[in-house]
Amino acid sequence: MQPVMETVDFLLDRPLVLLIVLFIGAVIGIVLERQLAHADREKRKAYWRGRNSGRRSGKGAGLRKIEAAERGKAQTPNFAAEQLKAVSRAKFSSRPLLNRAEAKVFTALDTAVVARNPQWQVMAQVSLGEFLASPDDDAFRAVNSKRVDFALMDADARVVHTLEYQGSGHHTGTSAAARDAVKKEALRKAGIGYHEIVAGHTTPSELRALVEKLVPVR
Repeated sequence: MQPVMETVDFLLDRPLVLLIVLFIGAVIGIVLERQLAHADREKRKAYWRGRNSGRRSGKGAGLRKIEAAERGKAQTPNFAAEQLKAVSRAKFSSRPLLNRAEAKVFTALDTAVVARNPQWQVMAQVSLGEFLASPDDDAFRAVNSKRVDFALMDADARVVHTLEYQGSGHHTGTSAAARDAVKKEALRKAGIGYHEIVAGHTTPSELRALVEKLVPVR
């Protein structure tokens, strides 16, 4: 106890030293608090990344269950409750899945595909994560939420070809071109075709010719 009292007396006799000690303590406290807050944010981000990628990343159901348990069972109800609160106080309305130009392309494309092979179907605005899988979580997250305008699905419900409608203003900058490059590479590696329909340059007859090239006759 005596050494402690001597230290206190020493600091009280030297107010400048005392201020320096208090300042250092405050800085250490702030740094620790920020580190803990950062760790908590990263934990939450990891949780949501796991929810988004776990279903399609190629992992087994048993492993996904183990990972979910490791993230903490108590977290899931809390996040779900927060989401429910946000949705409950917000307004929602219905809107068209496709704009007018895209809807016209879809109608023409669907008609041509069904006429060629009724067992095939045209899907619109499909996320790549719905029909691509990868054991690499980072790679999967890079394409999971990206979409293709149209997907041609065969009789086995597998996407065989994708089509992108390049309307006016599609490439508004390098970021759009970069996103397209990511999609093209992922599709190429999966063995899925990528084709472009350019507004004002693809005639109905050219669209039918493309369908005849891509879809086998039943």
